[in-house]
Amino acid sequence: MKKLLLVFVILFAIQSSFSQEKSFEITGTLKAEDTNFPLESATVYLERVKDSTIVTYTISDKDGKFKLESSTYDKSLNFYVSYVGYQTYFKQIAIDKETIDLSTISLQLDNQLDEVLIKSTAPITIKKDTLEFNVKSFKTQKDANVEDLLKQLPGVEVDDEGNITVNGKPVNKILVNGKPFFGDDPTITTKNLTKDIIEKIQIVDTKTKSEAFSGEAGDTENKTINLTIKEENNKGIFGRVAAGAGTDKRYEYAGMINFFDNDRRISVLAGGNNINSPGFSFGELSKMFGNARSVYFNSNGSFSFDGRSFGGGQGITTSRSTGLNYADVIGETVDISADYFNSFSNSENETSTERETILADSRFFTNSRSRSDNETDSHTANMEFEIETDSTFQITIEPSFSYSKTRTLYKSNDETLDEDLVLTNQSSVNSTVERYAREFSTDVSATKRFGSKGAFIRAEIQTNVSKQESDDFLNSIAEIFGTEPETIDRNQFTDGINDSYGFSTEFTYRLPIITKKFFLNFEYLYSRDKDKNRESTYDFNEGAQDFTDFNTALSTDFEYTDSRSVPSFGATYRGEKLYTRFDIGYNIRNLENNDLLRPQFNVERQFKNIEASYRLNYRFSPKASIYGSYWLRNNPPALRQLQAFTDVSNPLSIIIGNPNLEPSNRHSFYAGYNGFDWQKRTGFYANFNASFTKNQVVSKTVVDPESLVRTTTYENVDGNYNYGVSGNYSKEIKLDTLRSVKLNLRARFNQSKNINFNNDVKYASKMNTVSPRLGIDFIWTKVMEIKPYYELNISNNSYDIEAFEDRNFISHNAGLRTATFLPEKFEWRNDINFNYNPNVADGFQKSAWFWNSTLSYSLLKDKGLISLKVYDLLDQNTNARRVATQDYIQDSQSTVLRQYFMLGFSYKFNSLGSKGETNDSDFFYFD
Repeated sequence: MKKLLLVFVILFAIQSSFSQEKSFEITGTLKAEDTNFPLESATVYLERVKDSTIVTYTISDKDGKFKLESSTYDKSLNFYVSYVGYQTYFKQIAIDKETIDLSTISLQLDNQLDEVLIKSTAPITIKKDTLEFNVKSFKTQKDANVEDLLKQLPGVEVDDEGNITVNGKPVNKILVNGKPFFGDDPTITTKNLTKDIIEKIQIVDTKTKSEAFSGEAGDTENKTINLTIKEENNKGIFGRVAAGAGTDKRYEYAGMINFFDNDRRISVLAGGNNINSPGFSFGELSKMFGNARSVYFNSNGSFSFDGRSFGGGQGITTSRSTGLNYADVIGETVDISADYFNSFSNSENETSTERETILADSRFFTNSRSRSDNETDSHTANMEFEIETDSTFQITIEPSFSYSKTRTLYKSNDETLDEDLVLTNQSSVNSTVERYAREFSTDVSATKRFGSKGAFIRAEIQTNVSKQESDDFLNSIAEIFGTEPETIDRNQFTDGINDSYGFSTEFTYRLPIITKKFFLNFEYLYSRDKDKNRESTYDFNEGAQDFTDFNTALSTDFEYTDSRSVPSFGATYRGEKLYTRFDIGYNIRNLENNDLLRPQFNVERQFKNIEASYRLNYRFSPKASIYGSYWLRNNPPALRQLQAFTDVSNPLSIIIGNPNLEPSNRHSFYAGYNGFDWQKRTGFYANFNASFTKNQVVSKTVVDPESLVRTTTYENVDGNYNYGVSGNYSKEIKLDTLRSVKLNLRARFNQSKNINFNNDVKYASKMNTVSPRLGIDFIWTKVMEIKPYYELNISNNSYDIEAFEDRNFISHNAGLRTATFLPEKFEWRNDINFNYNPNVADGFQKSAWFWNSTLSYSLLKDKGLISLKVYDLLDQNTNARRVATQDYIQDSQSTVLRQYFMLGFSYKFNSLGSKGETNDSDFFYFD
């Protein structure tokens, strides 16, 4: 390692000694020849004469002024100014002095606007609501994929998991020629398409198809990236296959093939592994297929990945998946896209937890040990039809279907001790559960535009049908000690059915008051959701040797209906720099619960509430904007919270509903500032969010002092709130044309107040958290990358009752990511992470180093890649966790994937081209 660092130092010194770069500054002012007004947001850039490579660029300010700063080895550079609707200005400039003043430059009006838009080669074009990058203006390695390209774009950030932000706002959708590519997971697209087939990258606010068609403003908090493929590269085949085998019987395999034929696209993928990756692999999912944008973990160990279900959110998971994506144009009016996924997984996990529960006048302790084995097989299919019969009428149809089968084996042993550590109760559970779920949904939207002022009418219908069945075999023993000892022994079978039917329709009419600027909005929403929940529990009959004795106390049979009627009115203003919208509605909600086993617990309630929202976005310039929003929403109590019957399915934790609960009303605020200086490559983003809730539904638990059996019901409380501020500052410093340093400073602060009950004592708790993070990236193009970072997490919990002690927690997270690209064709990457949590209880690991390393070598003209991967090089992987809430502190630790070594090989192929010719320079790899 020391020798390798010495080599880098020598190379650095040699390169510096021969460096003859000249620094320069070019200034000037831009005006329109026809009006003599200054031109704001014009693109000013410099290219090398030799190969048209972009040297630097900037955007003119509101006064038309610009300044270009950089350094170059070249004696002269090509200077361009590009502005939509005007002829591109060109001049070759001699770089013979440090300061060059071009004075005033007048741009001539171009009457052939369409031709200018098509042929423009400006690196950045700023339109009213679109930021467009010309791909050939940004230099990357010849085998770069789209993710590598995005990392070069100003204002665009791509983290190590592939998550993308633009000026601080997340990208939640990526389109290829305006169509989805393998669903809504952006990383599948960015890690699989090569830069060389892309012509332009467009960034806009995320919109639904109907919003884009009607000309409405989209979701200003999220961004969509559209990749435009070069016409000559829209026909052919490309893809990659990979496999690896390692120690401890670890393996992975993955493959993807794409067929492009102009408007028709077909993509197929398959993968599997036993190294805890959802359907693909540790190496290939994160570097080839992308990472999940949304992962939801379930208590039984299963999890879902962007809507596709897998087993084992924790523990050791074996999984395999296949997928198909299709997009095409039928005739001249119908666009179609579809995808299908099949996923299978099996997971094993063991968990141990230690919890200290704090009461108003005492405390008790719970120790738990559990094991789960989970197997999941799921199928999902989605389709999308976009039909435009003419330029004024659009219909979208989006059907979706899913089916899953899950089998879970679960064992647990729990014990509860009082304040003096005397065993008070204990339980053991052994269960086998099989679940089947089927779901079908359809969204249909029809939009009709009227005239040229921006009027439209839209009708939307959404339907959803879900059916779930479960078989649950349970053996459990619960023992209560003390003065009145009791043993509860259960051997039961539960047949469960949970069906839901949902329907909603919404009508929207937009009336223009000022053409394409000021509108009145009229909307009406009606929805009805009906759930049928039945659990029939049978005790084992020794005589019949079967589950024949119906247990009424442990059985349920409910029908729950939630219907809403919401008329609303609003106004929208959309100017050049200001966008604002206000909406107010009246929500009439009816809740009805029929208990078919216990009619005395039937509930029927009606609630009437005001709902409101407000949005504001003001753009000072292409470099800076502010935004804000407000929502008033109400949420009804959950079905189980309203049901008044006593649930004794867990004899140590009894639950009783409250039919008198009111819906909660939440006021939410969000505001922020986005700023990015194109010339200085400096960005600053800050935001503020807050919420205040009235009638928040909270649990109210009473613990029996003798048996420590918990009885829980629900109450409405006022006074809960949450607010937070966060900021991010980034600065890129170019040392020369090859080397740069990037500083990234991020900090978050959050405070929350929660009203709760502890043994019938009402109290308030406040939690403050502070999380600063500092990262410094050193990039030496084609030589090395060094990216150290450090993050500190500090939290403080305080209470307004003397029984609870205020608590402070602190944890440290530091890391180093490195990459070296010498000698040629070799690549060595390391990801080193250190976690230290001094608050974890004795017996749990407080700190750990985690080091992953990959060494790869390109061969077969860069079509093949052989790699050696080491997972957890130091063999210290741990997932010890401490969770602190208002009334308990819990330490937990579960099964983790341990150290392994893996040798892998991948091969890529690409024949994209107008006639299907193979172009070796298009090949790319993903590590």
